[in-house]
Amino acid sequence: MNTRADALFASVLQASQRPAETEVRAAVVDTLGRLGEHGCAGEVAGEFGDHPEAAAHRMIWALDMVSRSYRD
Repeated sequence: MNTRADALFASVLQASQRPAETEVRAAVVDTLGRLGEHGCAGEVAGEFGDHPEAAAHRMIWALDMVSRSYRD
């Protein structure tokens, strides 16, 4: 699940958009396709280094959305 959360975190999708589960899954696939697993992890690390408070909130959102969107 962490790879998916990293991908959602690194995606252009915003919490304020209140995305549907299908949008979350599409964003994860798209972002992993563009950046790869290591690229997504790098984006997460960079944001935690530059903006730790905002990054923490975004990661909480990403983890929650991935958990809801991948219930299988």
